[in-house]
Amino acid sequence: MTAKKPSKPWRVTVTGPDVQAPSAFTSEAKVYAFLRTTLGGDSPATSAKVEQWEGGRWWHFETVTADEIRTAQAANRTTEQ
Repeated sequence: MTAKKPSKPWRVTVTGPDVQAPSAFTSEAKVYAFLRTTLGGDSPATSAKVEQWEGGRWWHFETVTADEIRTAQAANRTTEQ
């Protein structure tokens, strides 16, 4: 028996000092918009584990760190100027 696909097949668990908060999303684009906001700037969050539902179970898609997001945001600001 295969488990039913969830309506939000993307899951993100954000971690940081004294926090571990899961959120669910309908698309990969929404996941990364959330990560840019949650891990960017002065956020106390340090990383996020991204999972995708496929083949009847949750699969680890990638782990993103706040440093990676902040570096990308800084590079984008430099390019835009």
